[in-house]
Amino acid sequence: MIKAVVFDFDGVIMDSETVMYKTMQEMYQKYGIDLPLEVWWKAVGTHGGFDPIAYLEEQTGKKIDSDSFYKERDERFISRAQKETPLPGVEALIKTIDSLGLKIGLATSSEPGWAEGHLKRLGLREYFSCIRTAGDVEKVKPDPALYLQAVKCLGVEPHEALAIEDSYNGSLGAKNAGLYCVVVPNFVTKNMTFDHVDHRLDTLENVQIENIIQLFEDKVSK
Repeated sequence: MIKAVVFDFDGVIMDSETVMYKTMQEMYQKYGIDLPLEVWWKAVGTHGGFDPIAYLEEQTGKKIDSDSFYKERDERFISRAQKETPLPGVEALIKTIDSLGLKIGLATSSEPGWAEGHLKRLGLREYFSCIRTAGDVEKVKPDPALYLQAVKCLGVEPHEALAIEDSYNGSLGAKNAGLYCVVVPNFVTKNMTFDHVDHRLDTLENVQIENIIQLFEDKVSK
């Protein structure tokens, strides 16, 4: 029986993934360079998968002032992210899960404070019994540590929990930890390969979470 739902944050609850990608594109275009989605994918949902400065230096043949680059990027990104609202269906889904008596957790590769701050801003923090971030583990997704810590905190076994993810690295982390995984890709991640997940949705809007949970429980009972 599914007893808990563990959300990813960036790209699932708030589409900061698209905001970051578009911000990075702008930064690269200042140097006359394009940043293909397929290249940026390496950075999505994890740490260290892609070095933006090394790639930019390789493409331009010039030395880039990384401190200046990241300072401007972060200012642009944070300013835009502060205006983001929950993705369609997210708020209603969280409230439905809560009303069903299921536990709700968060497992994010982002730094401590980022997701929690936005959850408070969006009025959703109260629904989350447990939040695990990059500050809680040695390795982030696709390593299973974040999800393993989240379910332990929630007091459930991995096979009793459902993860909601948007990226390859994130969904792989959930499956590596033994959770069921529903992937809901966004603009940045929609063309990634998700052969390993249990279910795929185009949006969380009007999702009947009871039906999805029943699908997994029916699999177990067969």
